[in-house]
Amino acid sequence: MFKRNLSRNLSVLLLVTLLTSACGINPVTKKREFQVVSESQEISIGNQNYAPARQSQGGDYIIDPELTAYVQSVGNKLAAVSDRKLPYEFIILNDSVPNAWAMPGGKIAFNRGLLYELNSEAELAAVMGHEMVHAAARHGAKSMERGMLMQGAMVAVGMATQDNNYANLIVGGAQLGSQLATSKYGRDAESEADLYGMQYMKKAGYDPASAVTLQETFVRLSADRSSNFIQGLFASHPPSEIRVAANKATLAQIGAGGDWGKEIYAQKVAKLKSTQAAYKAYDEGVKALSEKNIARATTLAKQAIAGEPREARFQELLGDIALSQKKPAEALSYYDKAIQMQPDYFKPHVQAGIALFDMGRKAEAEKYLNKSNALLPTAPSHYLLGKIAEEHGDLTNALKNYQVAADSNSEIGKQSTAEYVRLDLPEHPAKYLQAAPQTDGNGNLYAVVQNPTLLAVEHVRVSVVQYDAQTGRAIAQSQPMPISFRIPPNKRGQVAVDGVRLKTQQELRLYKVVVEAAELAR
Repeated sequence: MFKRNLSRNLSVLLLVTLLTSACGINPVTKKREFQVVSESQEISIGNQNYAPARQSQGGDYIIDPELTAYVQSVGNKLAAVSDRKLPYEFIILNDSVPNAWAMPGGKIAFNRGLLYELNSEAELAAVMGHEMVHAAARHGAKSMERGMLMQGAMVAVGMATQDNNYANLIVGGAQLGSQLATSKYGRDAESEADLYGMQYMKKAGYDPASAVTLQETFVRLSADRSSNFIQGLFASHPPSEIRVAANKATLAQIGAGGDWGKEIYAQKVAKLKSTQAAYKAYDEGVKALSEKNIARATTLAKQAIAGEPREARFQELLGDIALSQKKPAEALSYYDKAIQMQPDYFKPHVQAGIALFDMGRKAEAEKYLNKSNALLPTAPSHYLLGKIAEEHGDLTNALKNYQVAADSNSEIGKQSTAEYVRLDLPEHPAKYLQAAPQTDGNGNLYAVVQNPTLLAVEHVRVSVVQYDAQTGRAIAQSQPMPISFRIPPNKRGQVAVDGVRLKTQQELRLYKVVVEAAELAR
């Protein structure tokens, strides 16, 4: 009892020490708060996860570099008046869903789809300032700190990508980037982002009244449940009349007045808006392909290419259509075109790898799959790399790739788990098969083996260890005993331990069953 109380007291003391030493001042609100994630860690997290997060959210929009430079210039104006000097970065993502996000360290992204919906530079600054406060006020860092305090560690979960074909297929460390990019903040964080974002706008020369009118527009749009904002900005930043009222109060305090920049915004987004119909055709084509409407998907893909021939995503869609028709050579030609147009986006690489694998050109496939994983590790790439390694007799790398792919919450993740078990179970059967002693009604002892895997096993051999009741030490072990029949998935087998009859159930704790060997059933 004394030892248990001492341990509990030391744990409480350690927690109190941690909480006390981890207090700091929020750089934006100036309030004292719990801080475990340091600024250098925030910046490091942002640097490590910005690129994979962008990959998982559609990749960078590269067709109009001048538009990207314009968005960066607006961000730089706000960064100059921010309460916190971080290495801010601003990028446009090639995604039609209206959305924007920020991650720790000042890494901020705007979806192409959001820029269609805004009407002035001031509105762009309103969204930008809001996202900047999320980074400056440590909202992402605080979310991670709450996770650390409650769970002892950060837990990353797979998030859906823009393309449904790759939903939940991100694996490895890239999962954290997707999680950070789709984080939802609490009401207090959203209120802080609105308040200080409007202050940043005012200091940067923009009219903060635009933040009020923009929120009023968002509230109206949110009432229309069919709005494409629902799956984007509103999912992580829900608008409300309460936020509108708070923004009006902030406006009354800091005063209206400043630039709106409607003309310059219209000029800068003119090229983007001129191709909006092409991207709409592409989005509808992706949907048509998911519904197996090949003719419509093909028509829409070609319509998209006619509207914007420089866009790599449109070539990918033709590749996906060809691959769905089991025409890997044709698909490969489209994927190679997409790679030439935008070599640093993961999807055409992994899709080209799949096409080459299907054609039997495994060595070439391996190069594409490794490149895709360097950009964004996914379950399909690792699964196929596991297959290729296995064919080469490199079981170590095959197991590594299957293990990574198994991290995916998907059908291919399940397949990868089965492949991993298939290779590893014969070498380490005790990792997979559950064994325990059991008696029948007469006290006769049996060694029972449960097979929780998806694969049937046979030639299972077990031994039984007996322990001393006083010392707890092993005093005897039987010779390996075979279970003479096949054990299907989620079934069990047993073998009698000759000559051992127990008088009481309590004696069972003195026996342990060890799985010595097993083979996969043929």
